[in-house]
Amino acid sequence: MKHCNDFTVLENETVNSSFFKLRLKSEQPLCEIKAGQFVELKVQEPNSVLLRRPISIHDIDKSNNEMVLLIQKAGKGTNILSTLKKGERVNMIYPLGNGFECKGKSVLLVGGGVGTAPLLFLAKQFAQINIKPKVLLGFRSKDQLMDTTEFAKYAEVFISTQDGSVGEQGLVTENSVFARSFDAVYTCGPTPMMKAVAKSCEERNIDCFVSLENKMACGIGACLCCVQQTTSGHRCTCTEGPVFQSKEIVW
Repeated sequence: MKHCNDFTVLENETVNSSFFKLRLKSEQPLCEIKAGQFVELKVQEPNSVLLRRPISIHDIDKSNNEMVLLIQKAGKGTNILSTLKKGERVNMIYPLGNGFECKGKSVLLVGGGVGTAPLLFLAKQFAQINIKPKVLLGFRSKDQLMDTTEFAKYAEVFISTQDGSVGEQGLVTENSVFARSFDAVYTCGPTPMMKAVAKSCEERNIDCFVSLENKMACGIGACLCCVQQTTSGHRCTCTEGPVFQSKEIVW
């Protein structure tokens, strides 16, 4: 069931020059939410931005009715959201889309850029069923690096940077941990990265689940701007995704 509620900003934390985190609190008890689902966030500034902004859910603290969103400053709407102050309120529709299913005992989570967002909550959900995943995060350089402290609570963390300034140098698919055998791989990030991860997994007969980042204007399947071509026809990313098995995607 979808909800449309106001949340209060508890904290607006700058992560780096491109990313910030909002910690939000609901006055209503949070419903059940899966890792990989997202929200549509209303930009409050009047006459400025018409459409809501789709944002992946980074973390949930259900006991305190709190939600954390990791957001990239990518345009006018997200730049306005980055100025929200403690105590201000923001309206959102949630939870939207499907989510990841926790499958496999030996699993790897692969994220790049803002695609790291849904993987923290996924790592936590695996930890809740006594599975410690490996998490591989890719960045251009140390300047884009995000704090991995929260990830380290639930997973073993590996880093790749293209310039080698942190972790192993190269793409995530070139990281030594990626060459290991896994029951399943879960990935979110830039399309070229996910495509490369999926291709390698399929060649090694490893189940791979991707969370697509198609543009989603409405979040409810009405505008059709997020349609994705799959092996079973065109499907709305916002309602039938954003999580798909990689073999379903026509890249």
